[in-house]
Amino acid sequence: MPDEDDELDDSPESQPEPRLFTLTEAERSRQELEPFLLEAMDCRKKLAGLETDLSAVSTRITMMGGVIVPYERLATLRIEHTQLVETIRSALSHILETGCIIKDLDTGLLDFPSRINNEYVYLCWRLGEDRIRFYHRQDEGFAGRKPLDPRDLGSGDLLQ
Repeated sequence: MPDEDDELDDSPESQPEPRLFTLTEAERSRQELEPFLLEAMDCRKKLAGLETDLSAVSTRITMMGGVIVPYERLATLRIEHTQLVETIRSALSHILETGCIIKDLDTGLLDFPSRINNEYVYLCWRLGEDRIRFYHRQDEGFAGRKPLDPRDLGSGDLLQ
């Protein structure tokens, strides 16, 4: 009788190959994903503020010995927190389901696995850029970005 653990094979050989994007596919996905990225970033900022509010309520309860607990305020904050968490979870899930990789939610940095000249790379885009113009090897980060087209070099960029 097979062991249940045998059915759950997490070895690297059993993992599906990551999706590889062409530049056209990555650009189309980027355009579709941008609203979800903005929503996730906005929710993250709101969550940070909400956690500050929750901490303030907690401090107030502690300082007053728990005698006066603002139940309505606390319930409202918890409901809002739950809704924000669900919204951000949904937005991030939608992005990740495409095969895109979220590298930095604070700056809106996305990578799209691809191949250039038989080398696995990431097509790299950051919120505010008009299109995907850069790539980097998978063992490099944002600092290793190179232009897809040398004409895309900015005034401070140097082609190496």
